[in-house]
Amino acid sequence: MLVQTSLKRYLSLDVLRGLTIALMVVVNTPGSWSTIYAPFEHAPWHGFTPTDLVFPTFLFVVGNAMSFSLKKYEAAGERAFWQKILKRSLLIFLIGLLLTAFPLVTRTEEGIVWKDFTEMRIMGVLQRIALCYFFASIIIHYLKSRGALALSVFFLLAYWGIMWFFGTHPDPYSLPNNAALKFDLLVFPKENLWKGFGQSFDPEGLLSTLPAIVNVIAGYLCGRFIQKNPKKIKLVVSLLCMGVILLGIGKFWNIFFPINKGIWTSSFVVYSTGWDLLLIALLIFITEIAKISRWTYFFQAFGRNPLFIFIMSGVLIKLLNFIQINGESLKAIIYREVFQSWLDPYNASLLFALSFMLSLWLLGYVLDRNKIYIKV
Repeated sequence: MLVQTSLKRYLSLDVLRGLTIALMVVVNTPGSWSTIYAPFEHAPWHGFTPTDLVFPTFLFVVGNAMSFSLKKYEAAGERAFWQKILKRSLLIFLIGLLLTAFPLVTRTEEGIVWKDFTEMRIMGVLQRIALCYFFASIIIHYLKSRGALALSVFFLLAYWGIMWFFGTHPDPYSLPNNAALKFDLLVFPKENLWKGFGQSFDPEGLLSTLPAIVNVIAGYLCGRFIQKNPKKIKLVVSLLCMGVILLGIGKFWNIFFPINKGIWTSSFVVYSTGWDLLLIALLIFITEIAKISRWTYFFQAFGRNPLFIFIMSGVLIKLLNFIQINGESLKAIIYREVFQSWLDPYNASLLFALSFMLSLWLLGYVLDRNKIYIKV
């Protein structure tokens, strides 16, 4: 009975993880960045859209998976624990750097030349995952669940204080005035920060990684709570209640510390965690209580090789942009001839993203059918 329950809970986790990866691919690879439906865009600064939930949910499922895996590492002893988390964290961070650098060359008027690696972005999605996994593992290992929860509250309150006292008033949470940017500029040259907001600013910067660690810890605590509560109806009701409470706290905190993914505010952590609890409760209800699970395999194919599929999505889209025919990128040609030729701009852009996501699903399907699971 215990084995059966564990497998079902892994099913819920796989589905949530797979859903997150699928959405990550869709929002990261539109046909055109100028024609995107609103739910597939991030909030311009303060605010929250469905797309803003994707990354914190991935951190949440990392923590959820840790509630199962950390037991094994801890049972192997202190040295094995440190070897595992150090190796995994470093590998994920380095892969993130390599993905940023890929394909190592760029096109200029003079032709193909080596990239200027002195101006390469240092932080990024995988880099943040690595840091959050590393610090969350240490916190959970030494402080256990209650200590990790207490420290999470401290992190969120401390981050709020730092952003308020060290931001430039009267608007300390704005793009040019926030303390997260100031801290990152103390560590990195501005050339090594992201330029997506029209200036040097990294939404996956160092200081804003502090509250992001809490998303991982929240996922771990949720996983432990699920394992300790075998009564499924009561479990789902408890998760729903906690989710609604966190949504309420997040919305209230938003009045004083705006919900903002770019600087990963404390209210954003609480609010996104509230949605994650509702999602995992819904999945447990559907797959374990209602026993409706045939539909889940689509997402399991993503969820069983999540990091590898995410990495391959970045590699493939970069190759499609780099390869040119008659001076035009392969991606632009495919988008124009296959999608724009018969669809309006917004639907063409969305269908390109969905088609790209489905091509990666095929990769995940082949790997799963051959029982190939690529883990870091």
